[in-house]
Amino acid sequence: MKDLTRYFYNLFVSKGFSENTAEYLNLLIGICILVLSLFILDLIMKKVIVGIFKSYASKSKNTFDDHLVKNKTFDYLAHIVPLSLTVWIVPMLFVAFPTAEKYLETLFHIMVIVLTIWILRSILRTFRDFLKSLESFKDKPIDSYVQVFMIFVWFIGGIFIFSSMTGKSIWTFLTALGAMSAVILLIFKDTILGFVASIQVAVNDTVRIGDWITMEKFGADGDVIEINLSSVKVQNFDKTITTIPTYYLTSQSFKNWRGMMNSGGRRIKRALLVKTSSISFLSVEDLEKLKKIELLEDYLNTVQSQIDTHNQENNINKSVLMNGRNLTNMGVFRTYVELYLENHPYINKEMTIMSRQLPPSAQGTPLEIYAFSNNKVWKNYEKIMADIFDHLLSAIPYFKLEVFELNYHFKK
Repeated sequence: MKDLTRYFYNLFVSKGFSENTAEYLNLLIGICILVLSLFILDLIMKKVIVGIFKSYASKSKNTFDDHLVKNKTFDYLAHIVPLSLTVWIVPMLFVAFPTAEKYLETLFHIMVIVLTIWILRSILRTFRDFLKSLESFKDKPIDSYVQVFMIFVWFIGGIFIFSSMTGKSIWTFLTALGAMSAVILLIFKDTILGFVASIQVAVNDTVRIGDWITMEKFGADGDVIEINLSSVKVQNFDKTITTIPTYYLTSQSFKNWRGMMNSGGRRIKRALLVKTSSISFLSVEDLEKLKKIELLEDYLNTVQSQIDTHNQENNINKSVLMNGRNLTNMGVFRTYVELYLENHPYINKEMTIMSRQLPPSAQGTPLEIYAFSNNKVWKNYEKIMADIFDHLLSAIPYFKLEVFELNYHFKK
């Protein structure tokens, strides 16, 4: 290259050009030849290297190399040879222009650093995509770790770029950086907090990708679709996306429904408001009618026999129902509810099944149903719960009970 440029220089001088003009024309031709040669070489290298690895990746059973091709790792590697050749040729081409040579050497050194960062970034992205394809890593915050490594890589790259541009040693930059640490901490506060939060989330297994979380403060109620260094993305059930700062997962309270999803059922906890004035003792005639209900027949025969025996042994005057032991319509209905739930095909029998009476209020006496649906899919769960309460609301008049309803009376 040096001999070629000297040839053009001598040629221009022999044609009558001044030495300065010949030098600049010589330089211009050298730059054109260099650019054209490197462009052609870059195309050839890219075609050869990318073609070879694409062919290998298509035949390989391993998916890792497919992700390397997807993230253009080999495209970036193909630039190494032309760029290295440029760094080698520039000192010879600009031998007569030391100032330009210095600046161009710095420029190409910076390009080498940037290319190295791009290669590392593509490799990190490849690891990210590959790990996400593995079942054991699908719910892990891989994006957070990749972003942390990239920040570190760019930080180191920035130090080398600064050193190349200024001609100062790396330690000089690090010393100045130490003096600016307070400003850096302020600028990167969210990044640092997000990094720490990502580690805490991963170590404590607080949230995984795919978890259903509820965070009312931010209006989030849906599935976690992404966890990265700065934010957590939640796709709500109305298909909107809510973005929550990652560090809020460690500093704010939220509800994670993973425990319910991993358990044997989804909880049903809802109350019927029974009108308190409708609660009463059951007469013999009432009991005979209720015995026609198949779920209650055995229970009523057994309990009534025990009650009659107790009252006879203690000579209880049964002309008044409240004397001695008696059954109430509320108590029998509560038993019926439990028996109904125990025989329901969509209630998990291995988990708690309970019908309990809550303290009376101005809206009546609540009868709470506490059980677990064995189908945890939201739509199916709502249908099961609705079917149960449709049945109970329809059954309650058979027990001479009334559901409380608030009536407003307006004067004309």
